[in-house]
Amino acid sequence: MAPGNHTHMTEFILMGVSDHPELQIPFFCVFLIIYGLTLAGNLGIVILTSVDSQLQTPMYFFLKHLAIINLGNSSVIAPKMLVNFLVTKKIISYYGCAIQLGGFIAFVVAEIFVLAAMAYDRYVAICSPLLYRVVVSPRICLLLEALIYIYSLTTALTVSSCVFSMSYCSSNAINHFYCDNVPLLALSCSDTYIPETAVFTFSGTNLFFSMIIVLTSYFNIILAILRIRSSEGRQKAFSTCASHMMAVTVFYGTLLFMYLQPRTNHSLDTDKMASVFYTLVIPMLNPPHLQPKEQGCEGCIEEIPG
Repeated sequence: MAPGNHTHMTEFILMGVSDHPELQIPFFCVFLIIYGLTLAGNLGIVILTSVDSQLQTPMYFFLKHLAIINLGNSSVIAPKMLVNFLVTKKIISYYGCAIQLGGFIAFVVAEIFVLAAMAYDRYVAICSPLLYRVVVSPRICLLLEALIYIYSLTTALTVSSCVFSMSYCSSNAINHFYCDNVPLLALSCSDTYIPETAVFTFSGTNLFFSMIIVLTSYFNIILAILRIRSSEGRQKAFSTCASHMMAVTVFYGTLLFMYLQPRTNHSLDTDKMASVFYTLVIPMLNPPHLQPKEQGCEGCIEEIPG
């Protein structure tokens, strides 16, 4: 590696979602609506779960923090993206790019583990309701959320430092609508083994452990639901988890597609389309999809054979 050459790069050009001039205004309108709905939906969740005393439960605690993370993830990317639809020079400074990458990584990692925590919360609520207030107490929720934020920030600092330790001494045009690992690695003229290894290791480790929690939780939840005698009880239990399962499937699916494939197999244009889902579309869909229809499943749990 050539540690000093990367200081010659002072700015990057974000190519955006499309290079067709006639599509810039239509795309601006579409993504402005998406971002507006994301802000309205997630801010509504944060405010409602903060002021309503009946929503001071672990389930809504994690939902509130997921909404905060969705707000952060979208706001790191969408404002700059919207401005670039309206300007000719789609420029982002070197340090602005580093901040955007670090913020994006921090919020994505936090979302991965908050979704895992929500899956575990539902597992305890459905499979061990008598222990719920002990296992998922307010103090444990606060501690868990603090650990998630600390770990996500640590990961963001580590990975973004590795990526921006490379030399960028040729093209500065990023084939993406925000600063992401893969297109930045494609621009480097130095050895990318260490940053690629860091990205793959952190991505793989985070996805593996969080998916183990999610899959184990839902495997036990499904077994518990199948033991419920009445169809009404099964439907009530399933309704507490179905929307979360759908959101987790879409979110994890796009991340697995993006980050756990070799660099040689990457199509940056395809990656851009996948990125739209987990950076802009999923944060917009999460508020209505993830609002629990029931604050537990006490009625149906009684029907599960001991």
